Amino acid sequence: MYSDLPADQLAAYRGSTRAPEDLDRFWADTLDEARQHPLSVEVTPYPSGLRTVELYDVVFPGFGGDPIRAWLRLPARSIRGDAPLPGVVQFVGYGGGRGDAHENLFWASAGFAHLQMDTRGQGAGWSKGATPDAAGSAGPQVPGVMTRGVLDPQTYYYRRLFTDAVRAVEAMRSLPEASAVQVDPARVAVLGQSQGGALALAASALCPDVAAVVAFVPFLSDFPRAVTVTDSYPYREIRDYLAVQRGQAETVMETLAYFDAVNLVPRSTAPALFSVALMDTTTPPSTVYAAYNNYAGPKELTVWPFNGHEAGAIEDDVAALAFLQKQLAG
Repeated sequence: MYSDLPADQLAAYRGSTRAPEDLDRFWADTLDEARQHPLSVEVTPYPSGLRTVELYDVVFPGFGGDPIRAWLRLPARSIRGDAPLPGVVQFVGYGGGRGDAHENLFWASAGFAHLQMDTRGQGAGWSKGATPDAAGSAGPQVPGVMTRGVLDPQTYYYRRLFTDAVRAVEAMRSLPEASAVQVDPARVAVLGQSQGGALALAASALCPDVAAVVAFVPFLSDFPRAVTVTDSYPYREIRDYLAVQRGQAETVMETLAYFDAVNLVPRSTAPALFSVALMDTTTPPSTVYAAYNNYAGPKELTVWPFNGHEAGAIEDDVAALAFLQKQLAG
């Protein structure tokens, strides 16, 4: 059922969070620190038995130089020829990892170089992962990652994961040097749903020259509203934490502001495709609208009135395919 703002208010809603004054400096320093580690990308062929898609196991340095795993999927050389390919970097929803190499062949089958980043410290919820979160936890936390290190933006989990996402884009662009794979660095898009959509938005803000963005029902947007209007996890992890750590609400919200999509996307300029589901209790519609309405680049929004967090499912994927074929055309 509908449990958020009326439709006319949703269309104009811009969020309730405020950007920290040092937001740009925080992220510039964070990425400068990450780039002190050379971008040495390891690309290893993965035996698949497939004829139309090639699979590769990829490792690249993320936050702190930590090794981050990914799958690279390509159309077979007999299909793709020698021309540079457009690239899609995909990020995974909450609790999931990069999954099995043989899964998610959609983008390679459509003619894209497809890099699916593993998610550090996740990957045991609904799809498997293989990348630990080496930094671990700083202080108490509710099970999950939403409150891991949440009392300080320097130690917060999503500082590491957003940095990994930026480095994944840089890794995709460096593939021609790392292997025989030919990817056009000017035609690299970012894509994801839920947490993956949030990472795509973060990457679009922190890598302002990505070619296109797809963010379906994006998570991590308008934290102050999200934690008070939904009883669903993962946002509820924050509420559960504050129900016990009663004196930490102001500190927690100050930390979360550095990672709120509403505060980041005014820096995003690439063409973007969003979706929102009006019966979604995981990412409440108002929080998605807040990200969409603050997004600075050209943008489109698909509204699913009778769907929850699954949003448009395969119909979103088909729409993303048409969108990226247009945006990344050679």
